[in-house]
Amino acid sequence: MKHLELTPLTAENFAPFGDVIGTEKKDFFLINSGSTERYHSLAKVDTGADDGRAIISIFRKPVADRFPLQVKLLERHPQGSQAFIPLNRKPFLILVAPPADAPDPSAMRLFLSDGNLGVNYHAGVWHHPLITLEDDDQLLIVDRQGQLPNCDEVFFGDADAWWIVHPFQVKEEGTL
Repeated sequence: MKHLELTPLTAENFAPFGDVIGTEKKDFFLINSGSTERYHSLAKVDTGADDGRAIISIFRKPVADRFPLQVKLLERHPQGSQAFIPLNRKPFLILVAPPADAPDPSAMRLFLSDGNLGVNYHAGVWHHPLITLEDDDQLLIVDRQGQLPNCDEVFFGDADAWWIVHPFQVKEEGTL
């Protein structure tokens, strides 16, 4: 079996795929008569072509993913960015591959958000659908709506599939 190893979720490590959304070590300025810190422009919402507009949605997964998880699908949004911002401070996994005509499985990277950091995929970045680690998780999604097709999917056969083990089991058992 081909297993994916975790890469630390830092702005530098994630830069080829998008932006890390968080406030740690970020500049801010005070607003609302000095009562609120504003961490300004943490990620760029890219709506692409003229017909695109930014929308905000909430994705809720009542049941967490089960592990080991077989990676059979990657998708991309060629017309715009897509941000995932955790609402419940629950950890989640982020599986990405660089922009290309087709995803390169050997270039896939797996990241773990501790539930305090979100991510913003740049347009064209291949990624797995939302991978949650705990039941009843919710994430705020900022992405593009428009008339142009904006979701390409690639499916892998069993022979080409990769596997993800639960990241906390890896730490506990050392089995990656």
